[in-house]
Amino acid sequence: MPDHEEQEEVIVLTDEKGEEHEFTLIDVLQVDGKEYAVLLPPEDEDDDEAVILRLETDEQGNDTLVDIDSEEEFDRVAEAWDELREEVEDEAEDEGEEGED
Repeated sequence: MPDHEEQEEVIVLTDEKGEEHEFTLIDVLQVDGKEYAVLLPPEDEDDDEAVILRLETDEQGNDTLVDIDSEEEFDRVAEAWDELREEVEDEAEDEGEEGED
């Protein structure tokens, strides 16, 4: 039977030099009424740090990703992401322990 895992969404971002970079959309978080996209670079890149960008809507109604300029705002979102990852890890550990009985 084929494995029907959820397909990862790939996002292409263009940097200030006009170079395109692919990222995998890991999650969308809501913090203080705003949405934030959590992105990871492809596995072949050395840096496995998540990139977090704010999700906004432009004048045409298109979703856009923008840098978070405020260090305080970034810290709040990064903390929410860390807490969510810890919850998921704890749930995975709990499920693993249940299967051992």
